[in-house]
Amino acid sequence: MAEYLASIFGTEKDKVNCSFYFKIGACRHGDRCSRLHNRPTFSQTILLQNLYLNPQNAALTADGSHSKLILMLDDVQAQQEYDEFFEEIFVELEDKYGEIEEMNVCDNLGDHLVGNVYVRFHKEEDAERAVGELNNRWFNQRPIHCELSPVTDFREACCRQYEMGECTRGGFCNFMHLKPISRELRRELYGRNGRKKGRRSRSRSPPTSGNGHKDSKTRDRDDRHSSRENGRPDRDRGNRQGGGGNDRRDRGGDRRDRRRSRSRDRHGRY
Repeated sequence: MAEYLASIFGTEKDKVNCSFYFKIGACRHGDRCSRLHNRPTFSQTILLQNLYLNPQNAALTADGSHSKLILMLDDVQAQQEYDEFFEEIFVELEDKYGEIEEMNVCDNLGDHLVGNVYVRFHKEEDAERAVGELNNRWFNQRPIHCELSPVTDFREACCRQYEMGECTRGGFCNFMHLKPISRELRRELYGRNGRKKGRRSRSRSPPTSGNGHKDSKTRDRDDRHSSRENGRPDRDRGNRQGGGGNDRRDRGGDRRDRRRSRSRDRHGRY
């Protein structure tokens, strides 16, 4: 019996726990839901509720169609403003709390999902610290509401029909409709070759044998790695060793200062 209950936990067959909250970290019934919302005590993922205000959504009618006002908005400008928002949040959180593995913004219209920002950190302690501090901060003249989220696999939380352009529920779908950022910004924030490609463990210590020394396999791998590095052009080696990462941080700091200046002028936030 225990094995059966464990196998259906968080699924639609589970009559006790809410499957939507387990998969998406949000439920349209909220506290009125007849099933339990098991809030995690630790997680890599945090939820910033309704943080993003999409100016395009302000002109939507009740049926989800666009009014004439929305047609006047320039798509390029709208994408640029969204990229600026995404970059500001990403760089601010990563610089202050720790490495971010993934960040997603919902483009849904339902009250429980609209403007939700999900951030998955590399370390659970970074996420916990972020929640503790962000709930005392404001953004865009509004208080931030932040909590740990049970979502760890966004593939299960996303609407597959929406990704194929076939979702019939529109913006009020109960699965995530993620708003994409530009390819240029994605390469800049996450790295062209994937900056986490080589990381396999959260431990920074190399594998050791029982006597505390590197084993023979590790030494052989290090020797081969060193040989390849010595034969690599300086330009490539510099990029591999974090030259691009340091430049990205420096550029990110400059951009963040400029964004904060613009933000204070426009919104008076922070």
